[in-house]
Amino acid sequence: MIALDLLAALAGAGLVVSSLFDLFQSVVVPRSVAGRFRASTLISRFGWRMWRGAAMRIADAERREDTMALFAPMLMVTLLVYWVCSQIVGYGLLFWALRSGLRPEPHLGGAMYFAGASLLTIGYGDIVPLHWYTRLLALFAAGGGLATLAIVTTFLFQTFGAFQRREAFVVTISERTGAPPSGLEFLIRHLKLGMMDDVGAILRESQQWIAEVMETHLAYPILTLFRSSHDDESWVGTLGALLDASTLLITTLEMDHRGQAEITLRIGTHLVRDFSGFFHLPAGDEGGVDFNEFATAYGALRELGAPLRPLEDAWPAFAEKRAKYAAPLDAMARWWRIPPARWIGDRSRVRLHVNVGVPH
Repeated sequence: MIALDLLAALAGAGLVVSSLFDLFQSVVVPRSVAGRFRASTLISRFGWRMWRGAAMRIADAERREDTMALFAPMLMVTLLVYWVCSQIVGYGLLFWALRSGLRPEPHLGGAMYFAGASLLTIGYGDIVPLHWYTRLLALFAAGGGLATLAIVTTFLFQTFGAFQRREAFVVTISERTGAPPSGLEFLIRHLKLGMMDDVGAILRESQQWIAEVMETHLAYPILTLFRSSHDDESWVGTLGALLDASTLLITTLEMDHRGQAEITLRIGTHLVRDFSGFFHLPAGDEGGVDFNEFATAYGALRELGAPLRPLEDAWPAFAEKRAKYAAPLDAMARWWRIPPARWIGDRSRVRLHVNVGVPH
């Protein structure tokens, strides 16, 4: 019996420590922490894989997108339940191993009940700790429960704040990139409306947005799973549109803002490479742009009177620049199953939203 009590105590302590450590690394540490085998990481990664697989079987595009949008909020609730329940089970095993210090002496179920009452600070008083070690353990359980709920509540506010800032930019820039977002559409709209002078300021704002996404989404990876509330928009698609627009400015157009485009391209490439490595995204075929697609885009820009480099010079420069970010960007688009967009991710189902195109 002593060996069984010792085993229960070790298992309980392990559950409590692993749960609190997981909570600490997932929420409190303000930076990305490697941990492929943490419970929260496994729940998130494999849960998303199964949920995404089920959602992709839905034929209706709107229902499919709505279904995938449910995952992130459900994941937050699931993680809270996991952290609380694993502590209750862990403390329950500890109290059961030390049941001689409780009155009345509980069975395993009673020990779990007392652990839950202590953790949630309910305190009915039907089971009472008698000795200093059981009293101290009850205090630890109560403190852990209060800390868990306080930390998760703060985490919720931080997460939704970061999500709203991200989406505010996505919605704002969609009037310039179209929906689905497109780097080519970004340039076409500005050329049509005579607003190319604004491009430098927009790219500077984009650099700040990319940096914030990189910091917040690596520190709190659950943010990557929150989907846009607007049709045909996504943060990955917006990022890809900004990178494609910057690449076209650098390699194809003979216009100003090449410096801002170069900085935007560098920080965006940094993001897609970091995300691809951090989330261990499967390497797939590069979501490249073939010559015919590029030639069509080149012709659209030429029709608007844009000053262009010769096609035979622009194409190899564009292909070389885009190759630096195309594969990891495509992996991100496919992993998070973003709405299909021009040159980004699965382009077999691209459909035009009413936001595409501007009056002449």
